[in-house]
Amino acid sequence: MTYYIAPRFLHKLSVHITKNFLDLPGVRLPLILGIHGHKGEGKTFQCELVYDLMGVQTVHVSAGELESPDAGDPARMIRLRYREAADIIRTHGKMAVLMINDLDAGAGRIDGTTQYTVNTQLVNATLMNIADNPTNVQLPGSYDSEPLPRVPIIVTGNDFGTLYSPLVRDGRMDKFYWQPNREDKIGILNGIFEPDGLSKAEIEQLVDRFSKQSVDFFGALRSQIYDEQILSFIQKVGFNRVGSHVVNSKEKPDFQKPDFSLSHLTVRGDLMVKEQQQMEQMRLSSKYNRAVYESEMQMAHSVPAPNISSTSGNGSTQRQEVGKTEPQPYSNGNGKAAKTNISEDVLGQLRNLLTQGYRIGLEHVDQRRFRTGSWASCATVQTQDENEAIAALSACLSEHNNEYVRLFGIDPNAKRRVLESIIQRPDC
Repeated sequence: MTYYIAPRFLHKLSVHITKNFLDLPGVRLPLILGIHGHKGEGKTFQCELVYDLMGVQTVHVSAGELESPDAGDPARMIRLRYREAADIIRTHGKMAVLMINDLDAGAGRIDGTTQYTVNTQLVNATLMNIADNPTNVQLPGSYDSEPLPRVPIIVTGNDFGTLYSPLVRDGRMDKFYWQPNREDKIGILNGIFEPDGLSKAEIEQLVDRFSKQSVDFFGALRSQIYDEQILSFIQKVGFNRVGSHVVNSKEKPDFQKPDFSLSHLTVRGDLMVKEQQQMEQMRLSSKYNRAVYESEMQMAHSVPAPNISSTSGNGSTQRQEVGKTEPQPYSNGNGKAAKTNISEDVLGQLRNLLTQGYRIGLEHVDQRRFRTGSWASCATVQTQDENEAIAALSACLSEHNNEYVRLFGIDPNAKRRVLESIIQRPDC
């Protein structure tokens, strides 16, 4: 199978690697090349193709290795891998690079809830130090006076805006934004579908049909074409006997070449797109993931509500904010309606929890402790009485009127929280 290397990618990567092995007088070269762009566009795979073409040996570091329960371990590991690549250059006389995949996932700050640990600081500081002193990379507790060969560092990621700014500055890191154009995608798909007999015209139609999809989409599409034969094989041998036929078995199943016609690929691709849309529309993470929900709430509160003018019966003009609801009354037990400071939306959430049989829990936190998630208990309503729950909620909101207040349900059987929701924010 012949794989396609995009010319822009080949030129950028080959120039960066080569110039770091040259002695250019009076020129300060960035040691790090940061390749960033959308997910699934083949950044790492294109790098591997270039390495194979140029005969470059690679020492890898993954984002998952950039954190450890022991402070300092990831930084020391980066130095060890760098020196390992330098040893390949010095002893074997071959070009070598240090490649860190998904750097932003391991050392970046995605949002305000991402912890910035000691290891994150040390990883950033270590990469900055190596970029500034590429021939003098020492290990803790030892010192080697002999200069090391310069080792180019290649890092990939989706969003380098999450990284420590001094690390990505010009002079330390050269940036390359990778987004394959139509010609690149056609070339890549020619390599992917080369064994399947698709013509160039059919591949162009496939690219145009799914023009908004990443390169990985088409690889997954080709894989799914085999699903029908695999399911047929499972049904033939029996679901309870699949393991004996595929694990340590001398007789491997023989599959015929699937239908790789353009029409069949289009049908399967449309099904994959529908699954993507379904996932985007559901947005279940906003219900189950507190961090996502709070981020969305912050965005909602950052947009000022428009004002609507209305004329009262006496001819005066009143202004009302859209999205604001008046406090709702509730029965205080003596047949009279008592005024509360609870909006209709919050009352709806509270009643929904009670209807499902959950107990009511309330917590509060000030603006300083909100950043660390140090919530304090405000009240827990042990009964299913709506009036008692509303009274407790009203008292908590009044007592902590300039703090965050969180409402959640408590499943009495599973002993766990459900449906957490921030119902009050300071100065909102």
